[in-house]
Amino acid sequence: MSCFPFFIEIEGRPALIIGGGTVALRKIEKLLPYGPRLTVVAPEVSKEIAALPGLCILRRPFQPEDLEGMMFVIAAASNREVNRQAAALCRERGVLINAVDDPAACTFLFPALVKRGGLSVGISSGGASPSISIYLKEQIAALLPGRLEDILDFLKAVRPRLKAALPEETARAAAFRALFQRCMEEGRGLTAAELEDWELLLLAEETEEAT
Repeated sequence: MSCFPFFIEIEGRPALIIGGGTVALRKIEKLLPYGPRLTVVAPEVSKEIAALPGLCILRRPFQPEDLEGMMFVIAAASNREVNRQAAALCRERGVLINAVDDPAACTFLFPALVKRGGLSVGISSGGASPSISIYLKEQIAALLPGRLEDILDFLKAVRPRLKAALPEETARAAAFRALFQRCMEEGRGLTAAELEDWELLLLAEETEEAT
């Protein structure tokens, strides 16, 4: 199964989690930082799930009507037949479905996920081996600097300023790369004085190239 890795905005969008156990909890915890409106339906719901804020919890078996209006569904019930039923209904209705441990029933795969602030890295083996995805996730996470979230926040804040200063796309892309490399060397975003010095240096280099 080969899936294209779309990155989709799910903040505020309705989604259904079928199941109330450990597997469902893992999926919920990965989704919550992205802000969807999650409904959990299961006859029994773990205390860990019940303690999570912002969930709509339905303590009963899954019903087909639960799919109404949902953007996507995670079928993580302990009963595989329930997951298969939900997956079949989602396919009929054009609702995105991830059925745990059943790649053939899925219309999207849940990746091994590395998240650092605004950066998200999703890894999938196409259902071949979750162990490979988890291994690569750990390797990538170990490569990322500890303050990457601060660097990303800094780059996002200065992006409009650099776009205005550098309207030419090639020069702007090169400047962004250089600024990111400088931040990585420092292990943080630049101070206002450091950014000003960096911009003066960049301007001097451009002037020298122009002459």
